[in-house]
Amino acid sequence: MPEFRCNKCGAQVQFDAGDRFVKCSYCNTQMFIDKSGAGFFYIMPYMVSRAQAEGTLKRWMAGARMAKDLDRLAQITDFKQIYFPVYMFRRDVGGKEVVRVEPAKSTTLPGLHSLKVPAGDLKVFDQSFQSGQGIEFMQPDIDMVAYLPGLEGNPLEQALVYFPIWAVQYEFRGKKYSTVIDGSSGEAMAGDFPTRNAAPYFLIAAAAFIIYLAEGIVGLVLALINPAFWVLTAIVALVTMPFVTAAAYAIVRRY
Repeated sequence: MPEFRCNKCGAQVQFDAGDRFVKCSYCNTQMFIDKSGAGFFYIMPYMVSRAQAEGTLKRWMAGARMAKDLDRLAQITDFKQIYFPVYMFRRDVGGKEVVRVEPAKSTTLPGLHSLKVPAGDLKVFDQSFQSGQGIEFMQPDIDMVAYLPGLEGNPLEQALVYFPIWAVQYEFRGKKYSTVIDGSSGEAMAGDFPTRNAAPYFLIAAAAFIIYLAEGIVGLVLALINPAFWVLTAIVALVTMPFVTAAAYAIVRRY
């Protein structure tokens, strides 16, 4: 039976060929095994509750870049807790410690290629994290060794980390979207999302420019004929302004 030394206490740990997760019988440290060897196995507890995640999602959907009424009209179809696996590499690069995080599972969920793992929040994994919580644990399908050739410097630590996320699926105007809420920081991450239509804003700006430009040219021509027409031009501009403002407000309300 193959064996290796525990990364924490140094005891010999035996495992069966094909095992991915092994626990040291002496210090109870859980470790992850792949082609590159054995590494620590950490988990980051949830710091963001479902209610907090829902609040973050609502605020994000109400942002200035989002489609009009997205926060009211979006239909949430799935809202679940997932522990997503990532590899954490601590490296010594020119005397400076650098931490790099890479996904350990292929995914189309947005934002998971740019996660940051705060070292102080990590907990050594044990089975209590999987008992009775109803949280999905995604299993790695990318070997750690695949990332090693592209890493700079000398290794200090390499570990598998289960990262907490809230995975949200929603529909808006017949199209499906995905958003991820970071379960540790509460940050919302999305790839494709419904954006506000900018065309009406450019249209009203162009129309206002043309109207005021035309008024200015006409006023200048009339003033050359009779300086008294400057007063008439000013009156026309004052009358036009409320209509342009009302049109702009209507577009903002509509789009």
